[in-house]
Amino acid sequence: MPTMADVARSAGVSVATVSHVLNETRPVLPHTRQAVLDAIEELGYTPNTLARSLVTSRTRSIGLAVSAISNPYFTEILQGVEAAVLEHGYSLLIADPHDDPEHEHKVVQLLHERRVDGLIVAPSADPRALLAYLGRHAVPTVLLDRVIEGRTDIAPPFDQVCAENTEPMARLVTHLAGLGHRRIGLVAGLPGLSTTGERVAGYRQGLATAGLPFEDYLIVPGNSESAGAERATAALLSLAAPPTALVTANNAMTIGALRVLRARGLSVPDDIVLCCFDDFAWADLFSPRLTAIAQPSRELGAEAVRVLLERLASPDRPARTVRLPCAFVHRTSCGCREEDSAAGTPGTTLSRP
Repeated sequence: MPTMADVARSAGVSVATVSHVLNETRPVLPHTRQAVLDAIEELGYTPNTLARSLVTSRTRSIGLAVSAISNPYFTEILQGVEAAVLEHGYSLLIADPHDDPEHEHKVVQLLHERRVDGLIVAPSADPRALLAYLGRHAVPTVLLDRVIEGRTDIAPPFDQVCAENTEPMARLVTHLAGLGHRRIGLVAGLPGLSTTGERVAGYRQGLATAGLPFEDYLIVPGNSESAGAERATAALLSLAAPPTALVTANNAMTIGALRVLRARGLSVPDDIVLCCFDDFAWADLFSPRLTAIAQPSRELGAEAVRVLLERLASPDRPARTVRLPCAFVHRTSCGCREEDSAAGTPGTTLSRP
């Protein structure tokens, strides 16, 4: 197996120069750098990452803690993170906190003990222990998807990357109101998550914009998972005056709602309209096709990596929150005609009791 000394002899430089090229510890003239890279390629030299980390105090690895196994939305984010990490020459260590605060703290500590250079974390509904640990150990961290705002008990501030939630949900609700719906039910996410709070705020904002009253019994938490959404949907359908339109606040809960509607023999959109926050790959294959708010999942993952690398390069810069826009994907489960959804225009207003 070729060594660093072999590379140095082939390139006609010192071992120290090879080390500087590999570890980026000192500027090297372009032609010298290229000679070293050519020698590495010709000899098939593989750098010793453990030795490199001793020189640079960096492992060129990033830890990712998201509930990708239990939440399909995070699977797409993971793809964006992985592509961006590899593009910048880093490796990725992944842990699933299962949205459980205690387990979250454990897996993040394990990632930190693996000496990752920084972390990307989608925090749970109760992230106090997690954030205290990250702050105490000064771990460069980007909070992903779920943000921490207005919390004076949490310091220092962290970089954050998330999607817009309030305005897109408001747009979905006003669209349904514009079709004549007066009772719009919401299967909400897990209480305590910023995404849940912001989407509920958007739901209320949409009702207000449409001049509809807010009725708290039309919001039932589905706890961001399929089984919870089944219970929430059943509860909404059991009301004396059930909703004529239903909005689910993430893709896992959409599946749970669809199971209940099918079990009860209800047709979408003839018997009840269904729209969802979170688009997913097969939403266009349902009949009818699901009207949805599409989050830029892969872009969120890539942006989180970019923000983290900027933090590693400039540790003292102020923390910031980056929000990416969502898209309204107009299909037919909202009751609009196929030609209207294809054009992205509102359909005919319906008369609803």
